[in-house]
Amino acid sequence: MARKPQDNPQLDMTPMIDVVFELIIFFVINIKAVDIFSKLNANRPAPSSSPSQSEEKDTQIKIDIGPGGLVFNGRAMPLKQFDGAMHEISKTSKNATVLVRCTMDSPHKYLVDALDTCNKYRMFNVSIFSM
Repeated sequence: MARKPQDNPQLDMTPMIDVVFELIIFFVINIKAVDIFSKLNANRPAPSSSPSQSEEKDTQIKIDIGPGGLVFNGRAMPLKQFDGAMHEISKTSKNATVLVRCTMDSPHKYLVDALDTCNKYRMFNVSIFSM
């Protein structure tokens, strides 16, 4: 018996879609993650051997700010005197760590004045916290 030709043959797509999804799952599981950071071209600076930087000691400056004003390294002083002291320290050490401690009832003006003075003399290693 011979087959009769059909007028409208149809192809069932369900098995083909299943195979495609299985291939996608296979490739997603077996893909190797590329470590992007190992491919970055990052040049780290070499250690400096200049004597000026190695001899420069890092000082720590403590500024307490309270309702009465600025207390610089344990001594209360007006803003003009504080500005002069920061100017002298900035000449010797730009990398000095400045710790600014504020009380809860301290006026913001004193904090802003202290930060402006640090910025004026390019002392950017500043930490601020409250007591």
